[in-house]
Amino acid sequence: MRWKGGRSGGGVEDRRGMSGGAIAAGGGGIAIIVAIAAYFLGIDPNVASGIANQITGGGAQQREGTFGTPGDEEGLFVDKIGANINDVWTATYGDSYSPPAAVVIYEGGTGTACGQGQAAMGPFYCPGDRKVYLDLSFWRELDNLGAGNTEAARAYVLAHEFGHHMQVLNGRSQQVQQAQRSLGQEDGNRYSVALELQADCYAGVWAVNAPKVSDNQVAFEAGDLEAGLRAANAIGDDTLQKRSSGRVVPEAFTHGSSAQRMEWLQRGFQTGDPAVCDGTFAGL
Repeated sequence: MRWKGGRSGGGVEDRRGMSGGAIAAGGGGIAIIVAIAAYFLGIDPNVASGIANQITGGGAQQREGTFGTPGDEEGLFVDKIGANINDVWTATYGDSYSPPAAVVIYEGGTGTACGQGQAAMGPFYCPGDRKVYLDLSFWRELDNLGAGNTEAARAYVLAHEFGHHMQVLNGRSQQVQQAQRSLGQEDGNRYSVALELQADCYAGVWAVNAPKVSDNQVAFEAGDLEAGLRAANAIGDDTLQKRSSGRVVPEAFTHGSSAQRMEWLQRGFQTGDPAVCDGTFAGL
C-alpha cells in the first residue's frame, strides 16, 4: 500500500505513555473482562464502557494528549491515512463534512466521553466527543485474529471507524438509536448490523477513491483489497463467536457475519459510491 507520500493532517491526539485513566480501585480486572467480552462478542464499546463503569463505580477522566503528527512510523501512518480519509469525504460532501475531533492513539486504557476506553475493545468511535480511539497494539492482534498485520488491513480498520463518524454527521446513527428504543434486543441488533456494514461499505468507498485526492500518494495496490477482505472476514460476528464460545448465535450479531462484512467492503470498493452503502438498511 502506498501512503508515505501522502499529506500529514495533524489530527492525531497522542496519549501514549499517559495513565490509563480512572478505574475504581479493585475494579480494574472486572472492567478488563467486560472489555474483552465486548471485543470478541461485538458489543458496542459505548455500552461496554457503561457496564464497566457501573460495575466498578468508576468514571472516565478525559485527559488531552499531544496534538499533531507523531514522529514514529505507526503514528505517522494513522495521521496520513486519516488525512486522506478526510480529504476523500470532503471532496465528496464539501462543507457538510467535518473531520473527527481527533484520532486518539493510546496504550491500555483512556478516558472518553463514552466511558473508559480499553485496548481489548479494539478500535472504536465515540460520538460523545467525536473522536476515533485506537490502541496501536491492535495491529498485532490482527495477526492473532487471522487477518494479517498488513497496512491495508490497518487502513480498512481505521476507515471503518471514520465511517461511524460519517453516520453521526449524516444522521444515520441517531436514526438507528431512535428506532432501537422501540425494538426488542434481536430486532435492535439488526439495526446495529446495518450500521456496521454501512461503515464497512464506506471504508471500501474511501479505499477506491483515496488516490483521486492524493495524486496517487495514498493508494491500494495489488493484493491490498484482498488484505482488507481478510480483515473483514476475521472480525465477522460468526467468526469471533466461534473463537470465543465455539458456537454461532445469529440473533446476537451486532456487526454482521464475515461474509456480509466482506460483501459490503467489496461493494463499496467496486462502486466508489457512498449512496450504495444505504443498501445495508434495505428491508429494515
